[in-house]
Amino acid sequence: MALKLYGRDPLRMFEDVFTDKVSPFFSSMMSPTFKVDISEDDDALYIEADMPGIKREDVKLKMEDDVLCITAERSQSEEEKKKGYHRIERSWGSLSRSFTVGDNVDADRIEAKYDNGVLKIVLPKREPQPTAGKDILVK
Repeated sequence: MALKLYGRDPLRMFEDVFTDKVSPFFSSMMSPTFKVDISEDDDALYIEADMPGIKREDVKLKMEDDVLCITAERSQSEEEKKKGYHRIERSWGSLSRSFTVGDNVDADRIEAKYDNGVLKIVLPKREPQPTAGKDILVK
């Protein structure tokens, strides 16, 4: 029998604290980001990122070691800064996500296309490169 506290599993109590469903106030304080779908087949990994309101030239990709970094900048227009808002839920500023994709991605053949607010990235696979083992001296 699982221990329950007020109908919730205490081990998972804080899992959803910073989500919009539980606390819109705290979730708005977290760094802004964008949603992604990641899929895979025998030939490649595929990442699709929803980035509405971001211009293509404001999206940057960088592959370093086996980590793919996606960054983007969403700016607020001067006209919108002057409005007397009652509620602001859309985020402005720098957005970023990083993904460890493994050492079997061919970084030289990565392709990215941005269309209608969706960034589509194809990360072609390659045979994993063997790394030389290293003997470690036991003292």
